[in-house]
Amino acid sequence: MTRERLRVLACDHLNLARGKYLPASKIGDGGTRICQGTFGVTYDKDLIPAPGSKVLEGLPDIEIRYLGADVREGWQKDTKVVIGDLYAEDGLPFGACGRHALKRAINDWNSLGFDPMIGLELEAFAFQYNDDGKLVPYDTPKSYVYSTGPFSDPKGFTDAIWERATALGFAIDSMTSEFDSPQFEFTLTYDKALKAVDDIFLFRQLAREVALEYGIVLTFMPKPILSKGGSGLHVNFSFKDSHGNNAVGEPDRRSQVAEGSIAGLMHHHQAMAALVAPIVNSYQRLIPSSLSGYWRNWGGDHRGVTTRISAERGPKARLEHRMGDGAANPYTLVATVLQAARLGFVNKYPLPPAETGDCFGTIDAKDGVPATLNAALDALEADAPLMEAVGGLLCQNHVFIKRDEINKTASLEGDALRDFYLPYI
Repeated sequence: MTRERLRVLACDHLNLARGKYLPASKIGDGGTRICQGTFGVTYDKDLIPAPGSKVLEGLPDIEIRYLGADVREGWQKDTKVVIGDLYAEDGLPFGACGRHALKRAINDWNSLGFDPMIGLELEAFAFQYNDDGKLVPYDTPKSYVYSTGPFSDPKGFTDAIWERATALGFAIDSMTSEFDSPQFEFTLTYDKALKAVDDIFLFRQLAREVALEYGIVLTFMPKPILSKGGSGLHVNFSFKDSHGNNAVGEPDRRSQVAEGSIAGLMHHHQAMAALVAPIVNSYQRLIPSSLSGYWRNWGGDHRGVTTRISAERGPKARLEHRMGDGAANPYTLVATVLQAARLGFVNKYPLPPAETGDCFGTIDAKDGVPATLNAALDALEADAPLMEAVGGLLCQNHVFIKRDEINKTASLEGDALRDFYLPYI
């Protein structure tokens, strides 16, 4: 008698891995159903009538459909795992599904003759419970930026993540401690866009669950410790043309694709923030002089700008967008970056001059992201082309959920605001 089972997962509007366990007989092309009202659920488990949730229309089901070819080994005993797409009761793709939004963005670029390639950098802080049951930062007194080994991780939970992930076929590019302690960075290898985002979605879940086995609460929220730096989710991207060449990388100058993409990211900078930096806490990270993706600017190998051009040219050339954070649904985040870049390319937006300041004491950029999530949502609603490109229902659902979240967190500060988000992000 087999004990094997299938863990079916889908990424929701809050970047939570919703799903079910199914018996081994369901391994193969298939599906399972969840309530569409899930897309009206908030972090504090209120059920509100957000667009697309059908909370007031009988709470029908939506289906998570998956392919047998996508089933892979999981990190739990006797458990395989698969990521599915969401479909509405009429059989059409569910409009608030971030994975569908990413597939549309990929197809839109494909129709122009380009295939998006993606590399993602996740940053996270580690917490643990003290003897009084209080959640406190993981004790790493000898850690420093780019440290490795017991100095940065005395419990060895990152070693366990590395071992478990590589055994399952995740292609880890690097793992290290970040600038602040106890902060870590996890980077997976560059790949085709959908596979890269699928991998980071599963890797993030794996990392949090493996860390928990060691008594570590690993959080990807943007600013869990106000006195320390923030954590981002940087999107590195390029495009392969019809000949398999890197369309960003030319040995003597930036390509038209690169310049158009940068122009699009500059043009839609403020509206993008609502989707890629999607919680109140995000705007405690996105501040001037923080190397966080605050400014509407771009430049060469310069960590002070939001859109950075890699120092590598030719096949390894890429652009890096530094605004997003780990609270974002990664499918929505990458779809937003790709669609803003595409709009710049196809509409031939003018490219502003590159940043020449150091972004600490001197800065050419005249503006940055909105000061609050509320203002970012206003900017998104005013940017009809970006909303249409990413997905109208997805954006409408997002705005409704986030307005409610803003009201509920208005009186929360410091650890209270952190603790509102920390169990989920």
